[in-house]
Amino acid sequence: MVLKENDTVLYGKYSGTELQIDGEKYLMMRQSDVLGVVED
Repeated sequence: MVLKENDTVLYGKYSGTELQIDGEKYLMMRQSDVLGVVED
């Protein structure tokens, strides 16, 4: 699976680790935590 910036992804409720860098919030997770990608 290849993800790009601004992709909309589905993931489990407790997946990933929340980070805050320079006031911006991010969610870092393993590729295996991504359940799917929503296509526009």
